[in-house]
Amino acid sequence: QVQLVESGGGLVQAGGSLRLSCTFSGDTFSRYPMGWFRQAPGKEREFVATISRGGGTTTYADSVKGRFTISRDNSKNTVYLDMNRLKPEDTAVYYCAAADEFTSIYRESYKYWGQGTQVTVSS
Repeated sequence: QVQLVESGGGLVQAGGSLRLSCTFSGDTFSRYPMGWFRQAPGKEREFVATISRGGGTTTYADSVKGRFTISRDNSKNTVYLDMNRLKPEDTAVYYCAAADEFTSIYRESYKYWGQGTQVTVSS
C-alpha cells in the first residue's frame, strides 16, 4: 500500500530555513498530485502548498507565499517543501499527502497521509 514518510523537521530560529522531504512508496508516484499541510497545537490542519503530477503547477497558502517552495523529483519518489524566512507562527506538525485526482487546497481531496514531522520556530 501507499506509504508517505516525512523528514527534515526540527528546531530553527526565526528567519531561518528548513527543507522538508516526503518519500512515497507503494504505487507510481508520478500519478499523484501532492500536497503539504500543517497543524499547530489546538488548531485545525491547514493547507500549505500543492503541486501537480509533473510539477508544473503549484499553489500556496497566502501565509507562506513567497517564503515556501514546493517541488518534486519523480525519479526519486520525493516531494519537498523548502521553507525560508521562518516565523514562530510556522510552528506546527507538517504532513505530506497524496491526492486522488487533482491538486487541491482541501484536505478531503487527499487520499494518503504521512505521519508528520515537527517544525518548531523559536523567536
